[in-house]
Amino acid sequence: MPVTVVRFNLVEPDATPASLSARYKAAVEMATYADDRGITTVQTEEHHGVANNWLPSPFAFAGAVFGATRHIAVTVSAVIGPLHDPLRLAEDIAVLDLLSGGRLVTVAGIGYRPEEYALFDVDWKRRGKLQDELLETVLKAWTGEEFTYRGRTVRVTPRPFSDPHPLLLVGGSSRAAARRAARLGLPFFPSAHLPELEAYYKERLIEYGTEGWTMMPGAETPLLHIAEDPDRAWAEYGSHFLHEARTYASWQSGEIRSAVKSAATTVEELRAEGVYRILTPDQCVAQGLDNLVLHPLSGGMPVDEGWRSLQLFCESVLPRLDRPHGPGRGSTPS
Repeated sequence: MPVTVVRFNLVEPDATPASLSARYKAAVEMATYADDRGITTVQTEEHHGVANNWLPSPFAFAGAVFGATRHIAVTVSAVIGPLHDPLRLAEDIAVLDLLSGGRLVTVAGIGYRPEEYALFDVDWKRRGKLQDELLETVLKAWTGEEFTYRGRTVRVTPRPFSDPHPLLLVGGSSRAAARRAARLGLPFFPSAHLPELEAYYKERLIEYGTEGWTMMPGAETPLLHIAEDPDRAWAEYGSHFLHEARTYASWQSGEIRSAVKSAATTVEELRAEGVYRILTPDQCVAQGLDNLVLHPLSGGMPVDEGWRSLQLFCESVLPRLDRPHGPGRGSTPS
């Protein structure tokens, strides 16, 4: 079976508190609906100080999803590690792991927006060292034993539900990220389809004498929207996908590699590019994807249209995805 993902970043340009509250509640209700119908994963992410109200608190959202669901995993892809206090992050993840019975997946990246570091008064130039400290600290904290942290003895409780610890992956598109993951014996989550970086990670595992594995986006991991009439949907809602694509593009320099990177400047270019796809149920099945990422509320998509997409997927696509596929690769990094 393919891996099925519903992605939420809760973007809504020009939102009011009331409209954004309705969007958040709808996302949790969508997660419940998806869980009841066997979708694999909810994916969410973290960005700060964005004018279009991008979700800044993925763990709070994950907690709401866990409270409303029974089976579905939540992948935070990615948490910007150096912006978090290591001990508090260890506590928050442990609590969510306990609440969910081990359904939380955390991808720890270092981000690519200096503005976010400035917002929290964190030194952009120290982000690599801060990420090392964070990862080392949470792994020690989850043992429940005392350890030395910044020159003092500390102990973090409670211990998580998962043994030996909650699922934690190191995200990124650099060799430094791959080395960091290998050194710590953590799984690696490249931010795009980068076989050469996966090979480099495996070489470093041998060098460090550690064990790990890779969760890498496929060569094609489009963001999907399901509609009976794609031409009409592109005409009416294409601007929402373009808003998100242009926002990402404004953040990403030439060296940033991402599964959702787009160069489109118009809706027509975006449609031709294929990073975002509006498909009929039949077209979606025919894609033969191992990893289907539905993005029902992309770029401030009207909630009613998001529901139509999700329901079409669950009613007219999901029951037909019963033939064998290759191993799933989880969600797409942001």
